[in-house]
Amino acid sequence: MRALVTDDSRAMRRIITGMLTEVGMTTAEAGNGREALDLLEARGVGGTDGFDLICIDWNMPILDGLELVGQIRRRREWRNLTMMMITSESEHSQVVRALAAGAHEYLIKPFTAEQLREKVELLGLVEPGQRA
Repeated sequence: MRALVTDDSRAMRRIITGMLTEVGMTTAEAGNGREALDLLEARGVGGTDGFDLICIDWNMPILDGLELVGQIRRRREWRNLTMMMITSESEHSQVVRALAAGAHEYLIKPFTAEQLREKVELLGLVEPGQRA
């Protein structure tokens, strides 16, 4: 499984990438929503090189996470891409907006490796207890 980690914080991208690698996922990184769209255009969704999961921060420059979710949902060829918001936006109304826009899961920062693993398992992207 391949994941695209999208966050404007390089440190946060590295943390999430490390956690996803531990459960056997291959990762790529994008520093904002525009970079994420460019990578999706280049590699696609599913298949041998495409992405199966995109982790999205809400607050990013150029194209924020909520706008990114909307743009992905509008593309027929990307409709099978699983989207998880990973953000510090913790108000219930924000969670509702992200899920209504098309995100499949929502994880609030700060979080543990166990919490991220549980979300990825819940989404059916790795087997329960799977490790690299």
